[in-house]
Amino acid sequence: MPKVYKPGKVAIVLQGRQAGKKVVVIKQNDEGTKDRPYPHAIVAGIERYPRKVTRSMGAKKLTRRSRVKPFIKVVNYSHLFPTRYALELESLKGSVSADTFKEPSQREDSKKNIKKLFEERYQSGKNKWFFQALRF
Repeated sequence: MPKVYKPGKVAIVLQGRQAGKKVVVIKQNDEGTKDRPYPHAIVAGIERYPRKVTRSMGAKKLTRRSRVKPFIKVVNYSHLFPTRYALELESLKGSVSADTFKEPSQREDSKKNIKKLFEERYQSGKNKWFFQALRF
């Protein structure tokens, strides 16, 4: 079976609290681990997407509406739906690892890092599809 979930691949979460949200795969584990004996991936996604902006809005309103709320999660492959899209975020790989989920403070630090990276990517105008909700 070919490897579908490579780092940088964009997928959609199908089950759980984040169902219907887009995520990017940071690290994949095809065999599973001792504590998670199933194939899974560490993903970072967008919990709250940026809102619509228009030309008539001021700078302050524009920055507030351009905010992104990220989440990080370990997701079973059977709860992910791969897309044809990919994000080339090299700096994401170092920000989240398996140890990140053990300590809440590490988790918050990695979320802040991911938030900064996602907002920079959104401001640059690249990968517009990733920053729009599936249904609105």
